[in-house]
Amino acid sequence: MVGALSNADRVYVAGHTGLVGSAIVRALRARGHTDLVLRTSREADLRERAAVDGLFAAERPTVVIVAAAKVGGILANTERPAEFLYDNLLIASHVIDAAYRAGVRRLLFLGSSCIYPKFAEQPIREEALLEGALEPTNEWYAIAKIAGLKLCAAYRRQYGFDAISAMPTNLYGQGDNFDLHNSHVLPALIRKFHEAKRDGRRHVEVWGTGAPRREFLHADDLADACLFLLDRYDGELPINVGTGRDLTIGELAALVARVVGFAGEVVFDRSKPDGTPRKLLDVSRLHALGWESRVTLEEGIRATYRWYCDQLAESGQA
Repeated sequence: MVGALSNADRVYVAGHTGLVGSAIVRALRARGHTDLVLRTSREADLRERAAVDGLFAAERPTVVIVAAAKVGGILANTERPAEFLYDNLLIASHVIDAAYRAGVRRLLFLGSSCIYPKFAEQPIREEALLEGALEPTNEWYAIAKIAGLKLCAAYRRQYGFDAISAMPTNLYGQGDNFDLHNSHVLPALIRKFHEAKRDGRRHVEVWGTGAPRREFLHADDLADACLFLLDRYDGELPINVGTGRDLTIGELAALVARVVGFAGEVVFDRSKPDGTPRKLLDVSRLHALGWESRVTLEEGIRATYRWYCDQLAESGQA
């Protein structure tokens, strides 16, 4: 296998406290990896070059997984475009360059399906990158992610650095962000329906028309795919990671309502933006390598809702 991970590797997971990073840490530990480098943003601010250089000099990782990023939904991207572009550019450039200069043998950079054109042919092939205009509501984040994956490709071409990049679809799961001001659609729906059920409300408002189609991948599935790719993939082209299945936001809202147990009405606020009409990834290249997702959407939502309720109970907010 190409550069396969071994238990002798010292693995640095950048962004280990987030949704994706924490899932990757769980997956690594389940495979017996104990030599992990884990630093919070307070311990090592990846936007600061000196902090990143210091981390690599002190820890000397052999494998790096870049799951760190400033993330948020449509509202957060719209209100803070400079932060989403600048911070993510700094994180990607600092970590990728420092990893190369420190002699890291293998790096995986995680992007996002939002890198693809708004009106890309569906399902979206990896080759669709830069073939059209981006979705305006998240272009700042997307541009930074495009820069990161291109930096991996450039370092591979010029220096022979073994850097690969993966583009996951919409993610959810344990450790998600449920803040209604800056969360993504699925955790936001879980919280909205939970609070409506708790408070005895008769309807829940959902942004947009409900018509856009989205694909959702559980974070644990993504973590499994990341380790699979580190074991088996070696190429300049980014590789899509998803389920190959999508549904409308209206269908998603109905599914979340059923899981949560909310029996009221769903009202769509058509004055709010829909975002990209459809965003389904073509995962045929990943399937050809031998990996497919295992967690069904309903199973994943039920597990995520249980985790959310447990967190509320622990904090006394249930």
